Amino acid sequence: MFFAPVVRTRAHSPAFRSFDRSFERFVNDAFFSNAQQGFDVKQDEKAWTVTLDLPGVAKEELAINIEGSIVRIETQKDAKRQFKAAYELPQDIDAEASAAKLENGVLTLTLAKKVPVSNARQIEIK
Repeated sequence: MFFAPVVRTRAHSPAFRSFDRSFERFVNDAFFSNAQQGFDVKQDEKAWTVTLDLPGVAKEELAINIEGSIVRIETQKDAKRQFKAAYELPQDIDAEASAAKLENGVLTLTLAKKVPVSNARQIEIK
């Protein structure tokens, strides 16, 4: 989507100025503010901590899949509240060392960073 602001002349300016401001506020709130309320990501040197509000979802209805650097969170088809999302992190995730906790409608994921393995080999010079 491409959004280009329109410059109005003085003759039309007073009539449309309040509409322009309202429309600009709407566009900024809808597309450029924190679009997902209740979503937070923090990181330290060993892991990312992702906090996500999921009220009305039981842990039995929730599935979390990790593939490389992508985390997929979705509810079962028969759940009361449907939720489906995928997040890509900048580094691969160690699924074995990661954990998830759902408490009082807040899902907390502790996603361990995978330590990069170097495949560099030194060769002998003849």
